[in-house]
Amino acid sequence: MADLRFPLIIVNFKAYREVEGRSASEIALACQDVAESSGVSIVACPPMVELARVASSVRIPVMSQHADPRSPGSATGWITPDMVKASGAVGTLVNHSEHRMPSEGLAKVVALCKGIGLRTCVCADTAEATGRMAELRPDMVAVEPPELIGGDVSVTDARPEVVSDSVAAARKVDANVPVLCGAGVKTGKDVRQALELGAKGVLLASGVVKAKEPRKALEDLVRLI
Repeated sequence: MADLRFPLIIVNFKAYREVEGRSASEIALACQDVAESSGVSIVACPPMVELARVASSVRIPVMSQHADPRSPGSATGWITPDMVKASGAVGTLVNHSEHRMPSEGLAKVVALCKGIGLRTCVCADTAEATGRMAELRPDMVAVEPPELIGGDVSVTDARPEVVSDSVAAARKVDANVPVLCGAGVKTGKDVRQALELGAKGVLLASGVVKAKEPRKALEDLVRLI
């Protein structure tokens, strides 16, 4: 299985109808095809119920959409980092705006993931929050202004200062913590602007998952890298 490298594109499948059942594997295979043809690192984040199936069907890195601060044992309904790793995933998103976590639980889940070699992409909504997340020393932080998520205007156009300020905030804490950006990212131009603003990649969802032709959307995303 390929490792994570930068620049990086993380495709969050969320829980859209377009990724129910085996459709998740089909989009993951499209991610794989474009990653291998372009040489750009693309990560698939399928729904939890499809995590193991997708991880076993592709050669690109696969990450979970979430993990809980729980150890193996009596944890009915919770998602432990150990379960994520056992599924074949290489990492997990944490603290997405649609699945926020209290600060104590966030610190614990990052620590649990570190302990078993599971990568973490911690989400933040502002530059200030990016700095706080960097203090946890995750593998990366993804900044996404919630009001732009799922919209038609990229954060790189609507609020480019959020990206550049977040990169600066993370560097003040630890220059080794890469920053990704998301919210409204849909095109190769958006990705190029993100990299020019100092980001090491992007986190996106609907721009690929809800596209009429996901493969073409992916090809456009990587064309200017």
